[in-house]
Amino acid sequence: MTVHDSPRARTVEFAYQHLGEPFPDPYKWLENKQDAEVIAYLEAENAYAAAALAHTAPLQETLYQEMVGRIKEDDDTVPERRGAYWYYTRTEAGQQYRIFCRRRDANGAPGGAEEILLDENQLAEGHTYCRVASFEPSPDESLIAYSVDTTGAWVYTVTIIDAATRQTVAGGFDQADAPLAWANDSKTLFFTLYDAAHRPFQLMRFTIGTDAAPTLIYHETDDAFFLNVRRARSGGYLFLASANFSTSEMRCLPADDARGTWRVIEPRTPWVEYYAEHQGDTFWISTNENAENFKLMAAPAADPAKANWREVIPHRADTLIESCQAFRDTLVLVERRDGLQQIRLSAPDAVTNVRYIAFPESVYMFRLDANPLYDQPALRLMYASPITPQSTVEVDLASGAWDVKKRQEIPSGYDASQYECVRLFATSHDGAWVPMSVVYKKGIAHDGTNPALLYGYGSYGYSMDAGFNTRRFSLLDRGFVFAIGHIRGGSEMGRAWYEQGRLMHKKNTFLDFIACAETLIAQGFTAPGRLAIMGGSAGGLLVTAAANLRPDLFRAVVALVPFTNVVSAMLQPELPLTIPEYEQWGNPNTPEAFAYMRSYSPYDNIEAKAYPQFFIRAGLHDLQVPYWDPAKFAARLRATKTDDHPVYLLTNMGSGHAGASGRYDVLREEAETYAFLIHVLA
Repeated sequence: MTVHDSPRARTVEFAYQHLGEPFPDPYKWLENKQDAEVIAYLEAENAYAAAALAHTAPLQETLYQEMVGRIKEDDDTVPERRGAYWYYTRTEAGQQYRIFCRRRDANGAPGGAEEILLDENQLAEGHTYCRVASFEPSPDESLIAYSVDTTGAWVYTVTIIDAATRQTVAGGFDQADAPLAWANDSKTLFFTLYDAAHRPFQLMRFTIGTDAAPTLIYHETDDAFFLNVRRARSGGYLFLASANFSTSEMRCLPADDARGTWRVIEPRTPWVEYYAEHQGDTFWISTNENAENFKLMAAPAADPAKANWREVIPHRADTLIESCQAFRDTLVLVERRDGLQQIRLSAPDAVTNVRYIAFPESVYMFRLDANPLYDQPALRLMYASPITPQSTVEVDLASGAWDVKKRQEIPSGYDASQYECVRLFATSHDGAWVPMSVVYKKGIAHDGTNPALLYGYGSYGYSMDAGFNTRRFSLLDRGFVFAIGHIRGGSEMGRAWYEQGRLMHKKNTFLDFIACAETLIAQGFTAPGRLAIMGGSAGGLLVTAAANLRPDLFRAVVALVPFTNVVSAMLQPELPLTIPEYEQWGNPNTPEAFAYMRSYSPYDNIEAKAYPQFFIRAGLHDLQVPYWDPAKFAARLRATKTDDHPVYLLTNMGSGHAGASGRYDVLREEAETYAFLIHVLA
């Protein structure tokens, strides 16, 4: 099969009428998943890609075996104590999914026989996708509540089981979001439900032995706001956040008063965010009101209204407060400065005995583990860098001592000294310095001959920190350079970095990414004919927009569930997530915002010119970026461009936004993607 055998989607005349002018969308018919012709088209695209890439099958198998060789198939996580038990998950060779387990505490360590609480492999039987997103023991540890998705749509079913017998106590609560929060009676569970637009909009309460069905507690009527419920680590309060991308409002409920009234901490104010944490008789409140990078306030838990807020840590222009986490004797702030996360520890008053955790490398990433106990001596985190395998680390909260509990094992062998990671800066179109993390095998030439993969995201304020990925070494060991562009739209350089990459500044994201590509080329890491770019979701918007702007810079584009139909999506408020997304891309009912979105929307700016090769993934059950978004982009691109470079559209017919869920299935997908890159570039 050749590129000329590729499927050709028919066009159907259609145009939106918006702001007094027509807006054509000839592939809109692909949005009807119930149409047999649409499914046939997606299957034809899959068949074409499979045939066209069949010659890479031996390489795919080689890559897959390499990737499997780098994972410890029989493995378990470091147990984490919650009360009378230590909880962990483990995997077994040949099985796709996790097994959730616990052991009784024996003098401060796991002891006794293993208790299997939940087997994700059993939940996955009969499904092509399975993911347990939340696993929450009740405070007395007699019950387990969990949320599971078996379609890939990120829509969950909530179930409560008896921890001793594993028998279902209650549940089958469908159309739920993942987060779960127990009250202190160990009988009452709070969770949220989705509306038709995939927005968590209702808070539900269910009490075992009392309720026949969940009771509606709160209904968020503003279509732009999402709900999120959680239990404070202290066990003293439950919190309900109602938020969009620029405004938040929080409610609290004493965890001892399960059937009490949720109290608003402070009514919402447009473009003001605040988030609360509980410690003793204090609510710690981080807010961006007159503080772009957030400041920390203290308020009495008995009356936390704004009139009682007291500033403790003022706004700092060079430091972003990302989160506040309270323990009985320590206050922990996760901050970001100069593009890197850091951890600030202090006494409970936030101002005495201040110290920072020292990290061993200049480029790294971490995430705090659950740390479920309020009174615990150490802070657990997961640490990694592009060349350091993921490590479970416990940092003594008193001394700051660093204790590596477990380091990710690479059974096939790994020598970190063979690789190098550096930080570079690219100068963007307006003079902004854009950081990049670049990793490669030592000894490469800087003569432009190396194949390279540039990755980016740049949206929602999400920072793309540089971590460890065992799969990536299948590229590095073949001479690839891998780079992450920490572009505007993320928060790597503070909140201003995010604000400069959304709404009427969105093009900075794409131009920063292009500057990163140009810097890699200028410094001899690669050349246009040897450079590929990759991004997923909003990162797919990034790479497809960059390809429209500078197709000459890239040999290949890997777009994973890419958001490319910015304008047509924003013109359909009934779609999942559209209305909240107005604060990311703009409200199309505003002429200036509509014109700006039209000027960069990838689907709407495809031109009759030469493009790189494209490898595009979609998920049939994706609600974040519907399957039709990448399908329409691929169809228009293939019909419009002037070159004969292939466009591959691969739709996973049994999953959604995250692709495959089984760990071996994930490796199969990655091997297929990497084989494409190696074939095109190496």
